[in-house]
Parts: sequence; C-alpha cells; structure tokens
Amino acid sequence: MKVEIWSDVVCPFCYIGKRKFEKALEQFSPKDKVEVLWRSFQLDPDLKPIPGQSVHEYLGRRKGTTTAQGKQMNDQMAAMAKDEGLVYDFDNAIINNTFLAHQLIHLAHTRHKQDQMKERLFAAYYTQGQDVGNIDTLVKLAEEVGLDGAEAREALQNQTYADEVQQDIVRAQQVGVRGVPFFVFNNKYAVSGAQPTELFKEVLEKVWEEEKPTILDGSTGGTCTPDGVCD
Repeated sequence: MKVEIWSDVVCPFCYIGKRKFEKALEQFSPKDKVEVLWRSFQLDPDLKPIPGQSVHEYLGRRKGTTTAQGKQMNDQMAAMAKDEGLVYDFDNAIINNTFLAHQLIHLAHTRHKQDQMKERLFAAYYTQGQDVGNIDTLVKLAEEVGLDGAEAREALQNQTYADEVQQDIVRAQQVGVRGVPFFVFNNKYAVSGAQPTELFKEVLEKVWEEEKPTILDGSTGGTCTPDGVCD
C-alpha cells in the first residue's frame, strides 16, 4: 500500500497530522507493507523573510489581524500539539521560505531517509528555533540523519531537486489539494487534514481489505504447494 502525504515543513497541522497518522500505522498489523512518501507543498511559496519578524507578526499579517491575535492563534496551536506529545516553541521560530527544505526531503528519499529527514525538519523548526531555509542549517540537519553533508550542500546549491518539488506541487493541484496535510491512499482515497488517529486506522484497514487478493472458493479447485503436494 502506498500513502502519499502532501505537507509543508512550517505547517503546524502537518506535524500534528504526522503524529496522528504514525499512531494509526503502529496499530495497523501489516504496517511493514505500507510505503509512505512525503510530497512537497508550500503554503507561502513567494515568502521573502523579513529580518526580525516574529512568527506571531507574520501570522497576524497573513490573517489580516494583529500580532497579538497571531500569538493567540499560535498558542492555541501549541496546546493542540502538546496533546500529541509535541512541543511548539513559536516564540523562537524563524520564518523562512521552505523551497530548499523540500528539496532536501527529496534528496533524503533517494537515500531511504525521507521520513527521518521530514521529522528532523519539523523538530528543528517547531521545537528548536532553527532556520530551515538556511543552507548551512539544512546541511547540518542532513548530516544528523545520516546523509552526506557535501552531497546535501551541492544538491541545495545547484537546486538539483527543484523540479521534483515543483512536480509535487503541480500534482497537488491535479488531485485537488486545497490545504495540508493531505493524505492519498493508493491513488484511491484521500484524507484532508490532521484527522483523528482512529479515522486514519479505518482508512488503512479499508484500503488493505480492498487491495489484498480475495480467495473466492478455496475448497473445490486442485492446487499444488511448494513442497510438491498436489491435490
């Protein structure tokens, strides 16, 4: 089973949604048969960071309200994250464009470390106040999950995976993604938002039951087994 997840590194619901989905996956018996692919999505692709601007001020401006209201919204989000065991430190979060971070996630995919890279970027931004739009920071984070730092730096400087990021964004439009996180199961079922763990579990089980082979009648037809017995 393939599960594709569109998300942005600086989307607060995306980290929460990741945790909820992971809990569902842990309760899903054939979890080793599930391939998870992280797809790129940018909430603010044209973002040019303003030095010294807080995430509260940024959110307030995006919502057409005040910095104080932005902080209130972030505090509410931090409380929701806490329920999932996550710590959101919005006071120290650094606003930046996530285009490079998404390219790093694609590089990590080629080295079978995509999920580790995604998790590390989330933690770096939300919990540790690191700049996930800075190449030096991204290289350090890449090394922490076992990627080659020199390779990561070269890929980011040369925009090696820029096309892959754009392809994800185009496909998001094609499948009807209007917000993230957005989960697509086997190109058949979609779940929008950080839904309850139980819902994710139900979808996993439904897709699994539909996709696995069904034996219509196992009693009347002759069969042969690997040990040479035919009856």
